[in-house]
Amino acid sequence: MIHEEQGGWKSSIAPYERPHIKHSMWQMINTLVPFFALWYLAYLSLTVSYWLTLAFAVVAGGFLIRIFIIFHDCCHKSFFRNRTANEVVGTITGILTCCPYDQWRHSHSVHHATSGNLSKRGTGDIWTLTVEEYVALPLWKRFVYRMYRNPLMMFGIGPIYIFLIDYRFNRRKASTKERINTYVTNLGIAGGAGLLCWLIGWQQYLLVQGPIFLVSGIAGIWLFYVQHQFEDTYYEQEGEWDYVKAALQGSSFYKLPKLLHWITGNIGFHHIHHLSPRIPNYYLETVHNQNPVLQDVQAITLGSSLKSLQFRVWNEQSKKFVGFRDIKRRQKIPVVKRAVK
Repeated sequence: MIHEEQGGWKSSIAPYERPHIKHSMWQMINTLVPFFALWYLAYLSLTVSYWLTLAFAVVAGGFLIRIFIIFHDCCHKSFFRNRTANEVVGTITGILTCCPYDQWRHSHSVHHATSGNLSKRGTGDIWTLTVEEYVALPLWKRFVYRMYRNPLMMFGIGPIYIFLIDYRFNRRKASTKERINTYVTNLGIAGGAGLLCWLIGWQQYLLVQGPIFLVSGIAGIWLFYVQHQFEDTYYEQEGEWDYVKAALQGSSFYKLPKLLHWITGNIGFHHIHHLSPRIPNYYLETVHNQNPVLQDVQAITLGSSLKSLQFRVWNEQSKKFVGFRDIKRRQKIPVVKRAVK
C-alpha cells in the first residue's frame, strides 16, 4: 500500500526537505539562550538550595536534548543549506553534547542505511540478537548480552560510557578530517570544562553540569532505544529488507505531549525522519499531519513505551520482540552452544 502511494507522499514532502534559514536561526536562539540562562541560574541557586539547582538542571537537560537535535540535523545537512554552516554549527553543538560531528555523522548515516536489516547490524544501533543467535551463544556471552540489555546498565552506565568515553576515540578507518574533528571536539570539551572549573570551582561545576548531563544522556539513550525497540518493529534479512518499510514500520511515532515534542525537536516523529532525513526537525510534525498515508504507522505513548523495557531478543518467526522469559518458556536453553560469528 505504501509503495503504491509512494509517488504522492514523495512529491508532498519534497518542499519540506529544504531548511529555512529563519526557522533554523530562531531555533538556535530559543534553544541556546535558555540553556545558558538555566545553567547560570542553576549555578546561582547553589547558595540557596541544591533542590532548586536540580530543578534548573533538569530543565536545562531538556534544552540540551534540543541542542542535540540541532547537532543531529546538522549531521544530516538538513539544518542549513550551506555545508560549511552545518559543519561549524554541528561541531559547536557537538562540543556541548560531547559528540564529535564527523564521527557521529558517519555512524548515524550507517544506522539510517541499515536500520532493520538483520544482515547489517553493528554500527550506530542498539545491539540486538535474534532468538536463534542468543540460544547459540555460550553462557558467558549470553551474560554479557543480558547485562547490556539491562535497563540499569543501558540507561545508567550507558550514557556515561558512550558520551564521555566511547566518543573520545576515533574509529579504526576514520579519515584524517574525521580524526581532526574528534580531536577538536575533545579539546573543546576539555577547554570549556577547564575554564568553568577555573571560574566557579570544580565542585560547583560538577554539581551543575553533572545532573544536566545525566538528564539529557538518559533521555537521549531512551529516545533512541524506544523508537526502534518496540514489539512489532521491523527486522528482515538483506534479501527481504526494504528501506521504506524499515522507516515506516521499524521507526515508531512516539506520541508525546506538545511540550515534550518541542523540547525533543519532534524526534518522536521518527518514522518521518527515517523516511527522509533531509527534513529539518521543525517540519516533521507538519509532514506527518499533512499525509494520511504516513499516519498509518505504529504509535506508542509514554505509558505504552515502558513495555519496551521487557523486549530483549528478536523472534524471526513471530516477527516480534520477546523477553528472555519467553525464550525459556518455549525451549530449554543449553548451557553451552557454538557462538554465532
